[in-house]
Amino acid sequence: MNASGPDPEDLTARARIRDAAMRHFAEQGFERATIRGIAETAGVSSGLVRHHFGSKQGLREACDAHLAKMIRRLNDEVRSGHALDKANPVATANAAMGPYQRYLARALVEGSAETVFDQMVELSEEWLAEADEKRSDTPDVDRKARATVGTAMALAVAVLHKHVSRGLGVDLNTPEGDLLLARTLIDIYSHPMLSVEEAAEVRAALDNLSPG
Repeated sequence: MNASGPDPEDLTARARIRDAAMRHFAEQGFERATIRGIAETAGVSSGLVRHHFGSKQGLREACDAHLAKMIRRLNDEVRSGHALDKANPVATANAAMGPYQRYLARALVEGSAETVFDQMVELSEEWLAEADEKRSDTPDVDRKARATVGTAMALAVAVLHKHVSRGLGVDLNTPEGDLLLARTLIDIYSHPMLSVEEAAEVRAALDNLSPG
């Protein structure tokens, strides 16, 4: 996945603490997880956890920053041709996060992970900027709105992992599930449900629904 080698930070005790925290936050939720429990899993003292991160909130912010950094790094690899799936960068990021998906899903449900969500929206905007140059029609809403909703739709796969796996008949965390998800997304994105003309008709109908 990573052509440039592991992030040096991932070889440190700080990284072990961070990964332990992501596991505890995913399994127990932020409120129930404790500094002591995270320290025990990481094999360090509670004092070292506080030394590196200050508080549990600081630790969660570090977890989110790590995911955002990883997503940006993966996006850069997709753009440079080191990654296979260029059809949907948000879905590619979801698939690559592997063990972090449970953390992200729970964090999103709890209303946190703002840094991760905002990073993914920003990347989606970059891809949409290129796609918009090839459009034959003018977008009805601004790029930020489309990137925000598109990101939410893509992240729903992580939140609804069990349901999506059941519906597809294969675990998304397996190579087979990852491939089926990728092929499904490619088919969906390459064959829109509405034509340009049909979309124009629906927009016109919406314009007539202004409050009286």
